[in-house]
Amino acid sequence: MKKLLPSLLSLALLLGAAVCAQAQTAPTLTPPQAQQQLAKSGTVLLDVRTPAEFAAGHLRGARNVNFLSTDFADQVAKLDPTATYVLYCKSGNRSTQAGTLMLQKGFKNVVNAGGFEALKAGGLAAE
Repeated sequence: MKKLLPSLLSLALLLGAAVCAQAQTAPTLTPPQAQQQLAKSGTVLLDVRTPAEFAAGHLRGARNVNFLSTDFADQVAKLDPTATYVLYCKSGNRSTQAGTLMLQKGFKNVVNAGGFEALKAGGLAAE
């Protein structure tokens, strides 16, 4: 029993860390859900792709905040942490990472809308 107790405690700590990590991930929306969220007043649409990707086409009304930029954290620090943010990128990977970072910085209302092409195919307007 004495040998089993440290193993059980380690397992409990690992499971607890996994639950905390999951709690820090922004929920993912389908394109229709993203469209509904964007229709709400005060929702900010963030495109976290590079400026070149943004210039090649982006969702109407999106603001570009490059996740790969060395000053991404500084750019996020200038945002209103009480606003609601819908994030997207090319595939959903960078927007997942950006959402996680924003939640860790104290933002409460951050959702991941996934990838640009899927959102366009789902009916969201692009420019």
